Amino acid sequence: MPKESIHWRQIWRLIQPYWVSEEKWKARGLLLAIVALALGLVYLEVLFNTWNRDFYNALETKNYPVFREQLWRFSYLAFSSIAVAVYRIYLTQSLQMRWRMWMTRQYMARWLQHQAYYRIEQKQSADNPDQRIAEDLNLLCSGALSLSLGLLSSVVTLLSFVGILWSVSGPISFMLSSQEITIPGYMVWFAIAYAVAGSFAVGWVGRPLVTKNFMQQRFEADFRFDLIRVREHAEAVALYHGEAQEKVQLSGRFQRIRDNWWGIMRTTKYLNLVSTFYSQFAIIFPFLMAAPRYFSGAITLGGLMQISSAFGQVQGALSWFVSAFTDLAEWKASVNRLAGFHAAMEDAHAELDGITVTANNVGAILVDQLRLNLPDGHALAALSSIDIQMSQHILVTGPSGCGKSTLIRALAGIWPYGSGNVEMPQSWKLLFLPQKSYLPIGTLRAAVAYPAGEKIYTDLAIQHYFDLCNLSHLKSLLAQTDNWGQRLSPGEQQRIAFVRALLTRPDVLFLDEASSALDTETEELVYQLILQELPDAVIVSIAHRESVAKHHKIRWQFVVDPHARVGYDDEIERRQYTIQSSKLGGKQSAR
Repeated sequence: MPKESIHWRQIWRLIQPYWVSEEKWKARGLLLAIVALALGLVYLEVLFNTWNRDFYNALETKNYPVFREQLWRFSYLAFSSIAVAVYRIYLTQSLQMRWRMWMTRQYMARWLQHQAYYRIEQKQSADNPDQRIAEDLNLLCSGALSLSLGLLSSVVTLLSFVGILWSVSGPISFMLSSQEITIPGYMVWFAIAYAVAGSFAVGWVGRPLVTKNFMQQRFEADFRFDLIRVREHAEAVALYHGEAQEKVQLSGRFQRIRDNWWGIMRTTKYLNLVSTFYSQFAIIFPFLMAAPRYFSGAITLGGLMQISSAFGQVQGALSWFVSAFTDLAEWKASVNRLAGFHAAMEDAHAELDGITVTANNVGAILVDQLRLNLPDGHALAALSSIDIQMSQHILVTGPSGCGKSTLIRALAGIWPYGSGNVEMPQSWKLLFLPQKSYLPIGTLRAAVAYPAGEKIYTDLAIQHYFDLCNLSHLKSLLAQTDNWGQRLSPGEQQRIAFVRALLTRPDVLFLDEASSALDTETEELVYQLILQELPDAVIVSIAHRESVAKHHKIRWQFVVDPHARVGYDDEIERRQYTIQSSKLGGKQSAR
């Protein structure tokens, strides 16, 4: 079984919340109507069973008036059945979409809350969250409704027809070792034995499908993700002439799909062999069992057809597991994946107990005994105590991989791995500009305004800062929709990010190599703009170019901690760092 296999009690925990939510009365009302229609269909099947007896008796006796009467009876039964079946499906689809909408809102909110999506990606605790929200939630809702309603119909059908089959089949007698054996309602026992044998065979043959479907969904999502990455990084792949390597990687991904699919095909072939034989033989089986009593004159042709119909209903009801096995296996695989995703989100929220970020009214950022770890728990860097005052400009430097970006993430409140306390003034607004800026697909106006709404800034204000940041050529494109992360160059994207900062006017601006794609002249321009337009803002910059240092007054230098032991992970050296604070031009130890 897959790693994320779960028990039915855990499945109930996934299903239950909607039915006790604020929408519970609408949901329960719809479900009650659907159940009533399902029971109505079963009742109509009982009437059809009686019709079978009367219709075929009329044929056998050549009773034309009764024959004509039964044709009219069939007409209204058929039209009633069609109407009930249509509205049962219609209401089921309505309930399915309502349930899916509610579940999607809940899971999206939980995934986005407290940057859980970020922590899940950092720890790789759940693969392809997009598929789990888009597809697995849909399968959870649709599968739960169809399977549970199918099971309910089967149970009610069994209860409705087992008595009919018992009475119309009558007893059967045979000799065994000179002793007469009589079995009352023998067709009921044959139906039970037939269904039990078929269910056991199908369950034994088809059991591997749950694991194979689980893996198929994962492999399909991985392949789709790699295709999207090629599209998103088309220019880089083209410049590297990496088509051959991408083809190798994509072919490898697809090979996993193909190999697993062949496994599904083999299992499905044997499953179809068993289930098809089971369903086909079920057509003739009741006639074989009832033939002795029919040819002896104990039952009429109508009685034989009624027995066949009732046997089919009882056998079909008992065979719910056989007929639903493939859907059940696919549903269980999707729910297993969804449960794993749910657990990953819970773990991500539980990690908020690491580095705590709280609000204060002091008017300064206070850091106390900060310890930075990697997601795997390895110690990365430490900072004893420090405070950041309004208008301070801090440059963070150090070797690659020492934890500079991690420090900024911790101050911004999105890195929980480690320990210590960070206090942020309650009224201060933070903005983080990473090396590769995020530009959502949409209008250029919306991309500049992100994360605020598209209409929060006037076009005049945006165009003003476009001019100042040497982006005048984009002024006419504000209303144009495009994938700006692909269309604009890295330098243009970074200048867009600075325009965003100038419009947002944050109290604290974190710059993580935010000017690395700019030439020295443009970098000087945007830093001067930031200092002029945001004179009171705290600016914390990570940069490798020393030309940035003149725009800052304090340096935080990551240096190897001489008192910490050097660790090794897979023979890779893991050093721990400490942070020293100094004034640019004169060293000053951290408090």
